[in-house]
Amino acid sequence: MPLAVVSPQTPETDPLLTAENVAHRLNVSTDWVWDHSSRRAPLLPVIRIGDGVLRYRQSQIEEFVHERERLSNLRRKPR
Repeated sequence: MPLAVVSPQTPETDPLLTAENVAHRLNVSTDWVWDHSSRRAPLLPVIRIGDGVLRYRQSQIEEFVHERERLSNLRRKPR
C-alpha cells in the first residue's frame, strides 16, 4: 500500500484558531487554554498578535494532541 503524500500546510488550509476554538477542540476551559499559552506546562504553541490577542495554528494544536498522546503512552506501565 503506497504512503500518502502530505502536502505542506498553507494559511488557507491551516487556519488560525481562537482560544475558544482550541478550548472546544481540547474539551477544556478557555482559562486553561490561556494559562497554558503563557506559563504552565504543557505549553500550547501560540501566536501572539498583540494586546492579549492570541491565535493558534490548527496543525500545531493537532501536533500538540499527538505529542501528549505519545507521552501518555510512554508513561503507561506494561501489565
